[in-house]
Amino acid sequence: MSARRLTFGIDPGLTGAIVTLLDGVAGPMIDMPTRRVDGWGEIDARALAVFIREQRTAHPGAYVSACVEKVGAMPGDGGTSAFRFGETSGGIRFTLDVLGVPYTRAIPAVWKRQFALIGKDKDAARQLCLQRFPEVAHMLTRKKDNGRADALLIALYGEQALASGVAA
Repeated sequence: MSARRLTFGIDPGLTGAIVTLLDGVAGPMIDMPTRRVDGWGEIDARALAVFIREQRTAHPGAYVSACVEKVGAMPGDGGTSAFRFGETSGGIRFTLDVLGVPYTRAIPAVWKRQFALIGKDKDAARQLCLQRFPEVAHMLTRKKDNGRADALLIALYGEQALASGVAA
């Protein structure tokens, strides 16, 4: 059965993930596709586009949108690290633009506050997702799956913001 609403949640960064909500139900998810270029890791925009296209093709006629975490450089990261992280974030947004997928950006403190995650450790999001989305528990078995959990909650945040008419 085809979904009416297809929402992607994206936790940017090389250890992030992209997940799909199908009418509010957790669907396919992948760790952020990456590749090595000149000894550095970067997102594989082609693989990201293929994943998005596959999901869109599987649900013809669905309203498609995305919510991307709005990230910035962390103090002490250094210029090269901040630049590379900016490239990653820009590559994700560019891929969405090229595919014609409208997106909103979610400020980490805002979406985490909505799910009562402020001040909690990184595993708290994964534990919350295991409770809310038991159908994907097999995809969240490792502590390092916190990127998938964050992406799932970012998608849910974006979908709720869209439904309420409030910009994320």
